[in-house]
Amino acid sequence: MKIADEIARRRTFAIISHPDAGKTTLTEKFLLYGGALQLAGTVKGRRDQRATASDWMELERQRGISISSTVLQFSYRGLVINLLDTPGHEDFSEDTYRVLTAVDAAVMVIDGAKGIEAQTRKLFEVCRRRGIPIFTFINKCDRPGKDPLELIDEVEAILGIGVFPVNWPLGVGNSFRGVFDRLMNKVHLFERTQGGKFKVPLKVGDITEPAMREQLGAAVVDQAGEELEMLEGAGATFNRDEVLAGRLTPLFFGSALNNFGVQMLLDGFLDHAPAPRPRPARNGPVPPDAEAFSGFVFKIQANMNPRHRDRVAFVRVCSGKFERDMQVIHERSGKLLRLSFSHRLFGRERETSDEAWPGDVIGIAGHAELQIGDTLTADPQIAYAPIPRFPPESFVYLHNDDTQNVKRYWTGLEQLLQEKLIQRFYPLDATRNVPLLGAIGELQFDVVRSRMELEYRTPTRIEPAPWTVARWLHTDVTEEQLRALRMGPGVVPARDENEHLIMLFESEWSLRYFQERNPEVAILDTAPEGDLV
Repeated sequence: MKIADEIARRRTFAIISHPDAGKTTLTEKFLLYGGALQLAGTVKGRRDQRATASDWMELERQRGISISSTVLQFSYRGLVINLLDTPGHEDFSEDTYRVLTAVDAAVMVIDGAKGIEAQTRKLFEVCRRRGIPIFTFINKCDRPGKDPLELIDEVEAILGIGVFPVNWPLGVGNSFRGVFDRLMNKVHLFERTQGGKFKVPLKVGDITEPAMREQLGAAVVDQAGEELEMLEGAGATFNRDEVLAGRLTPLFFGSALNNFGVQMLLDGFLDHAPAPRPRPARNGPVPPDAEAFSGFVFKIQANMNPRHRDRVAFVRVCSGKFERDMQVIHERSGKLLRLSFSHRLFGRERETSDEAWPGDVIGIAGHAELQIGDTLTADPQIAYAPIPRFPPESFVYLHNDDTQNVKRYWTGLEQLLQEKLIQRFYPLDATRNVPLLGAIGELQFDVVRSRMELEYRTPTRIEPAPWTVARWLHTDVTEEQLRALRMGPGVVPARDENEHLIMLFESEWSLRYFQERNPEVAILDTAPEGDLV
């Protein structure tokens, strides 16, 4: 099969949402309808129910939330689908940002009762900046929620994007009866399934038939008719070019928990989402059908599977054909690497992958030198921009509570630092050897402690540090200029793991005071080496 045919078969996307909107549930149901699972698990179910495929980490299972991004590859309708499940909680947003550098489209899940929430808005803005097409799913339509027209207005007004409802709800909450497919002019009747474990039976009919009107109820049909007439008169029209440009979002209504509307969303997404497109690089865009293989590392994960105590680099293939055991250039070091241990990923499970094509995500094991943001390529002219590092908002000192296992402590901490789960900083006036760690949110420190104990058998203790704001200094700031700065209260200069200068502030007020007293100093809100792909 030619490379053009393989590219056309790929769909690589992420699912994004605010916590509890139903993102992990929808991920699970995509796998059910895609044939990758025979039985869908529930996110918050009984203890004896099977855990979700995408949430494999022990702490994820305990808390019922997504903590780490996950790659799930499966085939459906002759297409190869690379689905990247992302953490919803804002404390893990940096992992989500990195995942969004590796996808070609995104599905945005919105709780029908809550509408646009804070984390949804932040992640949407990341997608907008990267030009990622967005498909929207209004979830939980079988529960009391906002008026559908109000939700449409909210998406348009708050997110500033056009909306085309592909289907329309027939009733809301207790009166929810199904959806009307606007493109096919058919009614899909709602039916609950036991625990949402199995595919919902598909019952389709004509809304103009008397029997259908009787089954739905005259009030539901009449209200839907008025709303659909309004949409036809004043709503947006469907235009795939506008979707691919990120100016229009196809919107679907349904209930992920009850499997309703899931297949319509999945099929609609696959029909209209883009195949892999040219990727921005330092020397110009790289087309996916370029002859030379290239890709970049967007995630590193250790100990995914207890049977494989190793470290896996997640690589998005951007161009050419990947073949196992091939030699590639590690762009950052200039060295040649042989990629002998390549894997197809499905949550924590993996199997050997002999080849991969643009759009695929593969796991590369056996190369401890790989870092997030690294380019791997057969063409020395190709180099993808580094993935940004964001400033932490929480800081702690991590103490080793088991002094008999110092080696395990440092081994585990070094591994978690390579995953970019947390960052380490070195205050210039430090008088202690306890590592100072920074993270976007405090939950990340819970993950660090849990993984240190479970994976490295090392109990740890955290001591809060006083800083809440951090900003990097430009790389041209000298030691002499640093000593001349007027610091102010609650400000400590430090270096990060790459020797870049960073200022730690106890509050936003301390940051503003520092800027007022040092107006000539340029401060950065991403690490100097980072530049959004």
